[in-house]
Amino acid sequence: MAHDEHTHEDKNNSVFKIAMNLAITCFISGAIIATTFAITEPAAAEQRVKAKNDAMRELVKDAESFNPIDGKDGWYGAMKGGKVVAYVVPASSKGYGGAIEMLAAVTPDGKAMDYKVLKHNETPGLGDKMVEPKFRKQFANKTANDMEVVKVPTDKNIQALTGATITSRAVTKGIKEAVEAVAAYSATQKK
Repeated sequence: MAHDEHTHEDKNNSVFKIAMNLAITCFISGAIIATTFAITEPAAAEQRVKAKNDAMRELVKDAESFNPIDGKDGWYGAMKGGKVVAYVVPASSKGYGGAIEMLAAVTPDGKAMDYKVLKHNETPGLGDKMVEPKFRKQFANKTANDMEVVKVPTDKNIQALTGATITSRAVTKGIKEAVEAVAAYSATQKK
């Protein structure tokens, strides 16, 4: 009987050792992950800010600076000669492959200038053509009223990408909402 108790004690000991080793491994792994995150996250955050600044400069090439707009999260006024020449605002919509995140440049009088896609999961060779100038330039100088996706081209509306109507509608919806938001905001600034 003493022999059985000894075996039981050994089993308990080995389970305890395994549990302790597992706990120590988890703790060390967690510490490594936390340290790596602490080191890499500021660099990643800095990279995101740089990417956003580069995107804004690409959208409004003649701007001298970009000033955050009070009370509008993620909005910037593109400044030239002390005046706002455009607003750069976040735009998003749900496409075929999920969220499409963009930055939209809009004139103070509520017309689209251009947009830049920051993140998407659209189909390669179809939906991802939304980033190409041929599709993007259709938005230039359009008000929200003219942003309607059509399959047969017109000068007034947005022609859908071939095989990617869902993506076309999603981008158009996101940019249209951004243009409407800027137009509404600008109306309050004129008072």
